[in-house]
Amino acid sequence: MEHSSRFFQNTACAHFPCHPQANAEAFNCLFCYCPLYFLEECPGAPRWTSRGVKDCSACRFPHRPENYDAVIARLSAAIRDRAAKRAPEER
Repeated sequence: MEHSSRFFQNTACAHFPCHPQANAEAFNCLFCYCPLYFLEECPGAPRWTSRGVKDCSACRFPHRPENYDAVIARLSAAIRDRAAKRAPEER
């Protein structure tokens, strides 16, 4: 799956792999910055700090190659939901 549109690794990155206990051979860097971060409910395993900040440091969901479709589906659903909530004159 190397260099496909669904998988990318940057082994030259100083932070690779950026999550502890990650499987480096199967670590997908494609979603280096998770596109689901802005969602309160995401399929990963975020924790919320006492100050209400989303902490995804222990989450490896978007970095697993088999989760590509789930990330895209959840992101697409969030975009559709947001568009449906917009006023008709904004569309």
